[in-house]
Amino acid sequence: MAKPDDLRFSDFTGTEKARIILLSARMGWRGMAGPEVDISDLKRKAERIEKRAERRKNGK
Repeated sequence: MAKPDDLRFSDFTGTEKARIILLSARMGWRGMAGPEVDISDLKRKAERIEKRAERRKNGK
């Protein structure tokens, strides 16, 4: 059973969806360069977008 705080893609705004898609693509490109390439900065950006959407969804 899904938790009430689980995010769905429909919980994101259009801009957030586009940014998540672009960040995922950039992570993929960097990942193709090899396992030693750091993608933590892109992950942090994606996590910030997710936190913002979760706060909006929960009304906080």
